Amino acid sequence: QVQLAESGGGLVQAGGSLRLSCAASGRALSSYVMGWFRQAPGKEREFVVAINWSGGNTRYADSVKGRFTISRDNGKNTVFLQMSSLKPEDTALYYCAAALGYKSTYDYWGQGTQVTVSS
Repeated sequence: QVQLAESGGGLVQAGGSLRLSCAASGRALSSYVMGWFRQAPGKEREFVVAINWSGGNTRYADSVKGRFTISRDNGKNTVFLQMSSLKPEDTALYYCAAALGYKSTYDYWGQGTQVTVSS
């Protein structure tokens, strides 16, 4: 079992930045692809970005390319999401999740951290 806990969300003005963290416990994250997802009110959850076990490969949703950066520190069992040039449409509950591979289902999810971007 892997337990995931997100932190770092908050209220920020458009154009600002936030850094989200996802800390894992129960098992080392180094075996997992880690992803960030988000869900805005009234909308379905959507994929944001994922990173492979070594950090050498990443995949981004078009909506966040060039603005968001995912990274991981396997030694600290933590994944990060640096968000810059935030827009009001980035407002959502952000979740981190773990999967055994890019084509695998995400089996473990955190509780989410709220990001609100004001215009």
